[in-house]
Amino acid sequence: MADFQHVYDSPPDGANADWTIPQDWEKFSADEHAMWDKLFARQSEMLPGRAADAFLRGMDVLKLSKPGIPDYRELNARLMAATDWQVVAVPGLVPDAVFFDHLANRRFPAGNFIRTPEQLDYLQEPDVFHDVFGHMPMLADPVFANYMVAYGQGGLRSLGFGALDHLARLYWYTVEFGLIQQPDGMRIYGAGIVSSYAESVFALDNPSPNRICFDLLRVMRTEYRIDDFQQNYFVIPSLDQLLKVTVETDFEPLYAKLEKLSDIAIADILPEDNVVTHGTQTYAREKA
Repeated sequence: MADFQHVYDSPPDGANADWTIPQDWEKFSADEHAMWDKLFARQSEMLPGRAADAFLRGMDVLKLSKPGIPDYRELNARLMAATDWQVVAVPGLVPDAVFFDHLANRRFPAGNFIRTPEQLDYLQEPDVFHDVFGHMPMLADPVFANYMVAYGQGGLRSLGFGALDHLARLYWYTVEFGLIQQPDGMRIYGAGIVSSYAESVFALDNPSPNRICFDLLRVMRTEYRIDDFQQNYFVIPSLDQLLKVTVETDFEPLYAKLEKLSDIAIADILPEDNVVTHGTQTYAREKA
């Protein structure tokens, strides 16, 4: 089980009913700001030619006047002007219903802490770098911003169907670890990839993982793991198509269908899959 430190059963002291807390930008230490600067410089340098055009355009939102962890007062002014979204500080992982409600109302909850030097290259729990650097650039894109609203609205509805596990897979394989096929080549856009130096390389260059064309039902049947590089990546043809299939699908009968279908193991390839890259799974075998 993941060793998450910032998990609470109820809003901790100082938190509002929706789990938001003041960012208190002035309280971050010099070392914490320096960690952000180190991570930001490293990712910013290596993402051109790897990250989706939408992500690179959105990175302009993060070019703020202060060094270190972004001040949400400044960041939100830019983000709201672009897509009406804003980032809100939370103490850590929030309950599903709270998370979905924030997304449905164009608020992205970001953990108000940053990794330590010992966690520079790997952190299971989403920190402020993952949440802000990884997610905010894509939320500056109008199409992806609308997709996230639709996901939040769908998440709230899913709670009544007991379908959270299936819907979580859609988030995982798009918002966190999605690839996109652009005219000039395959690119990364998922926050879990773009905020990770090692996975930004692995996702595009390594022969080990499968890269499969996106299919909604296939994605929602596919298991995943949170403690290592992905063995599958799903490739969308465009952000417009991702939004279209999400808003035009009636998820209630889809959930009923999923209840009758077996899950798909992480590395499996189905005969009907449209496979872009059939992975060697070498990395997975080495880690086993």
